[in-house]
Amino acid sequence: MRYFRFQHSPLIFVPLKFIADMPLYDTFGRIHNYLRISLIDVCNFNCTYCVPQHKIGKMKSEALMSVEEIYHIAGIFIQHGVNKIRLTGGEPTIRKEFGEILEKLSAYPIELTLTTNGFLIDRHIDVLKKANVKSLNLSIDSLKPEIFFAITKTDRFEQVYKNIFLLLDHGFSVKLNVVLIKGVNDHEIFNFVELTRNYPLHLRFIEFMPFTDNAWERSNMISYCMILDQLLSRYDLLKLSDEIHDTTKKFKVAGYAGTLAVISSVTEPFCSGCNRMRLSADGKMRNCLFAQSHIDLLTAFRNGEDIVPLIFQNVKEKAAQYGGQLMTSEIKNSNMLVIGG
Repeated sequence: MRYFRFQHSPLIFVPLKFIADMPLYDTFGRIHNYLRISLIDVCNFNCTYCVPQHKIGKMKSEALMSVEEIYHIAGIFIQHGVNKIRLTGGEPTIRKEFGEILEKLSAYPIELTLTTNGFLIDRHIDVLKKANVKSLNLSIDSLKPEIFFAITKTDRFEQVYKNIFLLLDHGFSVKLNVVLIKGVNDHEIFNFVELTRNYPLHLRFIEFMPFTDNAWERSNMISYCMILDQLLSRYDLLKLSDEIHDTTKKFKVAGYAGTLAVISSVTEPFCSGCNRMRLSADGKMRNCLFAQSHIDLLTAFRNGEDIVPLIFQNVKEKAAQYGGQLMTSEIKNSNMLVIGG
């Protein structure tokens, strides 16, 4: 029998036939080939929609997946068809081994990317290029320093804004994530769209979503229809094609350099095409952003157990939509710092 081994990974031996025959499908026929890995459970921002109102304790370092554990566990997912990995947090760039993790994961035949608040990203331009990262998501919820401060509780707007254009100058594809909240930043929709007039930015407005203790109310949410109505009142929009796994409904203003989109997680969910799995910084696997439970892969891995059955079990338990819940303020999941976005 022939065996497959990843470079620099003597711990992982799997029959070639097993790899080819065992992709990760759930009971609804959805393939799962996209893994989001949280590197750390803390952030250097305190965004109101993300950080819970009641502070939670930081994980001890020994509870986090080590660099080698991230590398080997990711390799197991890749053996079962994962071809895209996104690094998240907290804020992934504040983990001291961020560059080392990027470099190791870049040895795999995958699309490697990340989501960041952008504050420290200028320090990592070289390692991003070395790891062949082509595209990344940058979260920025206001173009006004005073509102940026009200949302993030930091005064780092100027550095974040500067880094957006630094990334463009270095040839990265940049997606801007903007969570819209009624009465907070919804009046800035046109300001954000105007960024795409001369710059090839990919703007994504995100419906405010409920997480444990983040003070979500449906009345605070700016829906996809509301966003679209505003946009159509001013712009000639061209509808772009959406792929089966897309979370976005994509558009372009005629004549503008960039694009825009809406992530309608609440009002028009994209669950039917979901291909995502999530691994928290302490190695807990979730099959949905709104899942009520998880499977502890890290403890099993450290005990020398085969985690493949656990991965398949978690995927098979995935609900059709919203982790089997209703989208209300009473939804039971966790907070974004733990889930990893």
